[in-house]
Amino acid sequence: MSSTMASALKDQMGLVKPPEQQHEHAPLEYISRILMEEEEDRALLQYDDDHPVLFQAQQSLAHVISSSSSSDDGTITTRSCSDSNVLFSWDGTSVVCNTTRASAVVQHNWSSLASMSFLTGMVEASNLLPRNHSSLVVFKTDRRPQVSVDRASKLMAMTEPEEELHLQEMMNRMMLNDCEVSSQEMDDLRAAIKDEAAARRKTRQWRQVDLQALLVRCADTMMMDDHHGAVELVEKIKQHASPTGDATQRLAHYFVQALEVRLARTARLLVVHRWHLMVKMPSSSVIDFLKAYQLFVATCCFKKVAFNFSNRTIYRAAAGRSRLHIIDYGIRFGFQWPGLLRLLAAREGGPPEVTITGIDLPEPGFRPASYIEKTGHRLSNCAQELGVSFRFQAIAAAKWDNVHVEDLLGIISDPETVLIVNNIFRLEMLADDSVVVDTRASPRDVVLGNIRRMRPAVFTLGIVNGFYGSSFLRRFREALFYYSAVFDVLDATMPRGSKQRLVLEHDVLAPFLLNIIACEGRDRTDRFASYKQWQIRMQRAGLRQLPMDREVLRAMRDMVKKNQYHKDFVIDEDRQWLLQGWKGRILYAHSNWVAQDD
Repeated sequence: MSSTMASALKDQMGLVKPPEQQHEHAPLEYISRILMEEEEDRALLQYDDDHPVLFQAQQSLAHVISSSSSSDDGTITTRSCSDSNVLFSWDGTSVVCNTTRASAVVQHNWSSLASMSFLTGMVEASNLLPRNHSSLVVFKTDRRPQVSVDRASKLMAMTEPEEELHLQEMMNRMMLNDCEVSSQEMDDLRAAIKDEAAARRKTRQWRQVDLQALLVRCADTMMMDDHHGAVELVEKIKQHASPTGDATQRLAHYFVQALEVRLARTARLLVVHRWHLMVKMPSSSVIDFLKAYQLFVATCCFKKVAFNFSNRTIYRAAAGRSRLHIIDYGIRFGFQWPGLLRLLAAREGGPPEVTITGIDLPEPGFRPASYIEKTGHRLSNCAQELGVSFRFQAIAAAKWDNVHVEDLLGIISDPETVLIVNNIFRLEMLADDSVVVDTRASPRDVVLGNIRRMRPAVFTLGIVNGFYGSSFLRRFREALFYYSAVFDVLDATMPRGSKQRLVLEHDVLAPFLLNIIACEGRDRTDRFASYKQWQIRMQRAGLRQLPMDREVLRAMRDMVKKNQYHKDFVIDEDRQWLLQGWKGRILYAHSNWVAQDD
């Protein structure tokens, strides 16, 4: 390969040199820095509800909100609410913030951006008031006229840094082209993998130690409280592990980091959620993540199959209906929905009116729902491009079990509206029975009960097929087995020198491993289960599984072949679940559900 071609490939695929050896305490220093940042964020939320200074501030703000006034531009009307919510509404947009003392409804029809900014400031100020942990923020928007979009875009261009604008442009492109990578880039990627494999065959391969066996021995030693022996094994593993080596070396690198954190007794302080880390990234880091995500979708079929299975199910459920409302638990960037909007736009007889309610975790700071709002605006622009009538509602909630059915169904009043509930790989973050010690239902069961009460036309569910129990040693062994397959997938589909691959492993997989291995109790937010265990839980919650649609199953298999994914990807079916796997190991599962008595 010529130097010119090598340089071009390096630019396109993000090939980089292996990083220099880091200081041996770098992981602990990084964790310490994260903990210090989280303590600062947490300090803003841990005020006493009865603190006199805060109580006085809250009373003052409540007085401002409840004061009636009028002007030539519009009027404000105030009334009390029984549900302890403060609702700000203007031009079809509203924000709801739960409070513990004051409640009011403020309605306004101001047209000037300055007035809207003032009202937004009032909303942000309300976030500084004491609140319980069940607080949620709701943001609604209708598709705006083009002139309004242009004016808002110009305002953003004046205030947002260039990196943020580049980020938004990149996200818009990914939505419009379904995260596709060009055929030329895919050809270059496959060529790079072949070149790497040929170079390795020419290089003498030294015999390596059994890193997986060493990892299991280290976990066993830690269970026996042999601190000295565990430290020795950690150091031995670190000598052979590498973030740029083969699949096993990379796996060992991140597993031993998690073991080191657990050994240092710092895991009990590590209450850092991946979503909060993501939204606190600078724009350039998010751009790197999106490039890695785009490459992952192009090389691994898991996301594409998950989205298409769900979207085809929803499309069939909405046949002949004029309105569609989707409640999406864990919407994140919303990359699933442009594909569905395209299907609906091409529907014979025209598309239905679409409403999406996106639920996700709140951001720290003054704008808890800001990230979800941006997702809604991008989806609104996409729908406008496709000619689909669209509305969006954003709900930011730290505890999804405290998002009530009334919050989700408040805008549904037409029997022509077909309701869909969607979740792709996010219910695992809800606590299960293993951390609920009293007779109360677990947050996971509460959310499933709420879904049953909604009585959707279909609930589309995607889960990570894990077998992790509460025992540390069993959880460790199962995680080692599961993630060995995941790292092997990346090794077979991406070059070892790919920058995007390093981002996926460091920023996506490593936090999962850290949480699974180093954290216990409520600090452990990732609690996977097998699809057979999920089947029992769903039935216990009053949900009934729908038969597998053979046409959809056949379409998923055809899609994997058509897109030339690796031959070792598996698409199968068992117990009415669509299964995705790698070399016989089932990694993900999907199925459809309705209320038991429907």
